[in-house]
Amino acid sequence: MPDIQSLTAAELLRLYRKRELSPVEVTRDQFDRIETFQPVINAFIIVDRDGALRAAQASEARWQKGEPLSIADGLGATVKDNVWLKDFPSRRGSLTSDPAPMKADAPAVARLREAGAVILGKTTLPEFGWIGACHSPLTGITRNPWKLDRTTGGSSGGAAAAALLNLGHLHIGTDGAGSIRIPAAFTGVFGIKPSFGRVAAYPASPFSILAHVGPLTRSVADAALMLSIIGGPDERDMTAWNTPVPDYRVGLDDDVRGLRIAWSPRLGYVKKLDPEVEAATKQAAQAFADLGAIVEEADPGFPDPYEMIMTLWGAVSATLVNAASASDCAKMDPGFRQIAEWGQKYSLADYLAAFTARADIANAMARFHERYDLLLTPQMPIPALEAGRVTPADGSYGDNWINWSPYTYPFNLTQQPAASVPCGFSSDGLPIGLQIVGPARQDHLVLRAARAFESARPFRFIDAPRQN
Repeated sequence: MPDIQSLTAAELLRLYRKRELSPVEVTRDQFDRIETFQPVINAFIIVDRDGALRAAQASEARWQKGEPLSIADGLGATVKDNVWLKDFPSRRGSLTSDPAPMKADAPAVARLREAGAVILGKTTLPEFGWIGACHSPLTGITRNPWKLDRTTGGSSGGAAAAALLNLGHLHIGTDGAGSIRIPAAFTGVFGIKPSFGRVAAYPASPFSILAHVGPLTRSVADAALMLSIIGGPDERDMTAWNTPVPDYRVGLDDDVRGLRIAWSPRLGYVKKLDPEVEAATKQAAQAFADLGAIVEEADPGFPDPYEMIMTLWGAVSATLVNAASASDCAKMDPGFRQIAEWGQKYSLADYLAAFTARADIANAMARFHERYDLLLTPQMPIPALEAGRVTPADGSYGDNWINWSPYTYPFNLTQQPAASVPCGFSSDGLPIGLQIVGPARQDHLVLRAARAFESARPFRFIDAPRQN
């Protein structure tokens, strides 16, 4: 039997079609590895072996008849635990959340299920997705398979760890201030925050206009396949595009020759950047020039939107905490209560002003993209920090996690597509990510550039957690 743990989704589909491998064999292999790795990495809160095997058996029967439902039929998928999965609770990393099962699938889950994907279970996140690390009062610490004393990043940390170890091929994440791209960078997988509204969401996130739903995968091609499924319309989300989703695999292997690409190592305002990260991402930007793109160093020209993101993020956090009883507040993550306390100073007028001011950054980026097709930046200014911590132990970024993620949140404010591609490693073996940002609604261009980079600089993975 082929080595399942190393196969991409596209390779699996070819083997299904040739009847050299079955969805049942793949699903059993994935559950065997989940059972082995879960005590070490803690990436799952729910594992649905029985339901997944039933779905895999149905998929196997369809493939035997030569009648698969879609390009995702029989592929293993996971769901971040702030996204509804029918018949299972959505605990959102919180001891205060309702343990009752959901009565419906969220849109992205519904699209995967309709396509014949095999839902393996639900993955971990920090409480209410509040932080770019992955630990919570409900599930404890999710650990980075590259180095177990480091975080996976968050908030889609369980999804990233599962993607790295190929525990399923299609992993649903969410991104409100970097929550797909941070763990992608810290674990060395591919993650894309699609344009806002490309993937419908229901119920709406408390972080509303900041929150995107998107894929975390081992390969760019797998993400393109996944986005072609989960981007389908759903009338429950009034902000979604709700138009037919394109096949993002079409044109994926077109090269980047002649594209105008800006390289911005500090976005004009980032003061702290790890030298190893700077060197690795600079070399990655040069790789695009080697591929025939026109690469120039240029900053987008907007000021640091830190206060803007803090107003929106802090005010919502304060609202969530204020709605809880005193006994529930006592059960919450102290770090979450702290950011909510900071958020108390923001009024409704402040929130609305920040909400409106997002247009200034979006317009600045629109003008920037008149000159440049794409923007490249480091994804994170540091490699993965210590597991269980809010900020690095050396105190270099103060007490607020947003301080160490300055490259992510601007593009939640603008709602444009942005992806993290693995581009190297630190001296102690931790992954480094490069961010690729595209114009609004040009998700296909971001995927195409990421694929060109992946082809030139193949991503490196591990198949089991490394022991420290």
